[in-house]
Amino acid sequence: MPVLNAGATLRSSVQSVLNQDYEEIIEIILSIGPSRDTTSAVSVELESTDKRVKIIENPSGRTASALNAAASIATGDYLVRVDAQSKLDKTYIQQAIKTIQKKKAANVGGIQKAEGASVLERSIASAMTSKFGVGNSRFHYGGDEGPVDTVYLGVYDASIFHKLGGFDESLKRNQDYELNIRLRKAGYTVWFDPNLIVRYRPRSTFQALFKQYFQYGQWKRSVIKLHPSSIRLRQLVPPLLILGIFGGILVSILESIWGLLIPFMYMTAVLLSTFISKECNGWSRCFLFFVFPTMHIAWGLGFLFGPLEWISRSKATDKEPLAIRPYEKT
Repeated sequence: MPVLNAGATLRSSVQSVLNQDYEEIIEIILSIGPSRDTTSAVSVELESTDKRVKIIENPSGRTASALNAAASIATGDYLVRVDAQSKLDKTYIQQAIKTIQKKKAANVGGIQKAEGASVLERSIASAMTSKFGVGNSRFHYGGDEGPVDTVYLGVYDASIFHKLGGFDESLKRNQDYELNIRLRKAGYTVWFDPNLIVRYRPRSTFQALFKQYFQYGQWKRSVIKLHPSSIRLRQLVPPLLILGIFGGILVSILESIWGLLIPFMYMTAVLLSTFISKECNGWSRCFLFFVFPTMHIAWGLGFLFGPLEWISRSKATDKEPLAIRPYEKT
């Protein structure tokens, strides 16, 4: 579990692991980044309540380095990734181990079930489970089980994870998607199981939501730079939307009012998607009208203009093993 500024949610997240039906959980490794809240105190408290809870430091604060550091000392046959803002359903691990063994997959995952507490969080959760909001990835809203490009979080075969070198630590976001690309290229299967439910707490402010989705777009472009064949149509829609909106506004100023056709069509789509949403009502529906554009515009701007200064470093990962300590199965 990578943990950073998660003092408010860490207890419930760890408790969801301790409450699992699966009885062979060997250890719960918390990889703690430099936090500005009560994260450190909460993690020490959790360590004292159950001997399986272990704390390691993650000075960089980055998710990939946190996961690799934890995986390097893990002793089990399978690695279960959990985020500090999420809760696992009680049967999650048991079902995941059953699926990964049955399907002989390298990684299995299920549904990221976004659930908000405040009005805005509920609006964001609704957008994150909408095809209009996030595209056609099954882990957002469900679907038939089967092989997929990627899954949320993931339960990994430890030996395969280490064989491929773990996560690319040059990636701040999208490190899971990039690893799944390498898994599939190596001939392994990434499997979606809709019976695996992870409850996720979305961001609580528009500013945090914008930052999150800007980084998603920025680091998606980075992954595509590393793996050009991995590009999907849904990933091109937000940047094309940005170009269409700004291009349309420019045309309307310089040439014709018809330049506003694309911005008008997009806002009409936002209005219709907001109106037909079954999860929102009242103020949450009003917020949803602004949540959709926030996510789409942030993602598109990140994809088009997010800095890529890291690329010269990450290219080395095609030739050199990633920074993960040797795996010794016990």
